[in-house]
Amino acid sequence: MPSIKTHNKLFMVTAFAVTMFFSCKNNLNDIQKIGISENEPFGVSENINFKYTDSGIMKANLLSPKMLDYSNREFSFKEFPDGIDLDIYDDDNNKSKVLADYAIIYDATGLVDLQGHVVIATHTKDTLFAEQLYYDQNKEWLFTNKPVTFRTGTDLINGNGFDSDTKFTNAEVLEIDGVITLKE
Repeated sequence: MPSIKTHNKLFMVTAFAVTMFFSCKNNLNDIQKIGISENEPFGVSENINFKYTDSGIMKANLLSPKMLDYSNREFSFKEFPDGIDLDIYDDDNNKSKVLADYAIIYDATGLVDLQGHVVIATHTKDTLFAEQLYYDQNKEWLFTNKPVTFRTGTDLINGNGFDSDTKFTNAEVLEIDGVITLKE
């Protein structure tokens, strides 16, 4: 009789151990998220002065009062609720400037959404004014379907929409409302 009881106990312990073994999952990501609401940012950065260099040469300088990092979301993004001031330098060290009251960068798509008093000024004095502008980082393309004003040379062009590469070599104002030629 004692061997049957021992056998039953051994069987029960083995069954319990096997059940526990197969019920365990690799949930390190879930454990890391404990205490972090998906609606709250994963991180907050203040007074950002981010300098991007390539081979020791300054390519961009981003200034912003605040950045919220939502990399804890399935569709992660970075939000700049107090705006951005971005200087971009070309190969000849010419500076272009991007200003916006608000910006959001979607990590998976590389899309940047600039909103509120968006201004892009190139070193050649071409300037775009918009309330909202999208920048596709992968294609290096700017676009919007909102009202814009584009100053190029002596022309001031108003329209509803804009499409261009980042250097404004293929800039096109869509649905033109009017063109004003300025005196030099």
